[in-house]
Amino acid sequence: MLRQILTSAVFAGVAAGVLAALFQLWLVVPLIMEAELFESGQRVHFATDGSTQSDRSAPSVWAEPLRHVYTIGFSAVTFTAYAFFMVAGFALAARAGHVITLHRGLAWGLCGAIAVVIAPAVSMPPELPGAIGAEVGPRQMWYLTCVILTMLGLVQIAFDKRPRALITAPIFLLVPHIIGAPQLDTYFGVAPAELASEFVARVMGVALISWALLGLFTAYFWTRSEEA
Repeated sequence: MLRQILTSAVFAGVAAGVLAALFQLWLVVPLIMEAELFESGQRVHFATDGSTQSDRSAPSVWAEPLRHVYTIGFSAVTFTAYAFFMVAGFALAARAGHVITLHRGLAWGLCGAIAVVIAPAVSMPPELPGAIGAEVGPRQMWYLTCVILTMLGLVQIAFDKRPRALITAPIFLLVPHIIGAPQLDTYFGVAPAELASEFVARVMGVALISWALLGLFTAYFWTRSEEA
């Protein structure tokens, strides 16, 4: 069992992490690099003449190759950690009599995207460089709480057949947003709103794809380890 957990998590995590990083380099990183131009003052939106127009173009991702090598490495490590949590869940589910398949792996991956990225983004969306938010400590505490409660709610929806789950699961899912993420009383930000909204949309899309791949890869390597 330990060998099965280790091999499934490492192979799946590295594969999904590298692909996730490539999607980020294609869709997300150019927006970050463009926002950094506004953050540094090299480009200005709402210039002194009151114009709401500013140039739209991002620096080439090939301009800083070493930076992106670090991105790929960090993504591989991060998704390997996620994969360890996922295979631990697979092990518990298998012990309870559930059969792990590719379809179920995909469902687990999408639930991971909901818990880790999409649900927190409802109250605390991803921010571009240059955006100013509330204090980091309270934001991190709220994010962690949201992830844990969302996971508990999804687990109850998937596995708890008792009638009370129909009440407790929605409570777990809604409580973080009823409490609300820490917010400032004023708006800040130097990048155009269009750039920020596009960034949020792409982060959500990349998260869904990356977590779906993680679920598929983890289920694949898990089933292959069972057959070996």
